[in-house]
Amino acid sequence: MPPVGPRALGLALAVVAAICAVLWWAEPRTSAPGSPGRDRIEPLLAQVDVVPERVPVPGYERDCSGDSACVFGPAWTDTTGAPGSGNGCSTRHDVLARDLLGATADPASRCTVIGGLLVDPYTGRVVDVGGTGLRGIHVDHVFPLSAAWDLGAWNWSAERRAAFANDVDRNLLAVTGSVNSRKSDWTPENWFPPDPGRHCFYAARYLTAAVAYGLPVTAGDHDVLELAVRRCPPGG
Repeated sequence: MPPVGPRALGLALAVVAAICAVLWWAEPRTSAPGSPGRDRIEPLLAQVDVVPERVPVPGYERDCSGDSACVFGPAWTDTTGAPGSGNGCSTRHDVLARDLLGATADPASRCTVIGGLLVDPYTGRVVDVGGTGLRGIHVDHVFPLSAAWDLGAWNWSAERRAAFANDVDRNLLAVTGSVNSRKSDWTPENWFPPDPGRHCFYAARYLTAAVAYGLPVTAGDHDVLELAVRRCPPGG
């Protein structure tokens, strides 16, 4: 048998690694408590439209200062058509009040959350939050705003974009700042929660936002979401 050259060996190892990765994604695993089951996520996967790839669209600007475009409206504004909007509290504090266990409010304000416990939805890490510690808690857009812009939000009305950016029910989660910084504007093809037990939860939330607002997902995103959903328990 002739010796195997380094190029052929490298190719063989790459194939083995790819097969192992597919098997790892396909293997059923235990989901974190409260995660939706496969039977609840598969209908969302079937409903969502799929496009070949994400094509950058000029004009996305989140900043609202100076001459910036502010295409999704002022951050955490309470005056949108999103569920729960118009209650007199900023969207950020609405999310904190919902997601922090034992959330406490500033006695001088019924809205301003000043403490509580966060169970990070992407890692399971428990963080005791209070005082300046709140600065380390971010509110994440599960379906990133920049991705939404490129995939169709550029053509929406300003009102619809503002509602999407402040939709507490379908697209916002309180998370630790370090995890949110790593997630950044990535979509599922490039980022999934570090804790595999939270993949079903994330897939459901991402697809829920996409379906609710008629946003497509890329073929690459759809592939990894489908693999993740296959690993979810059948019910939940």
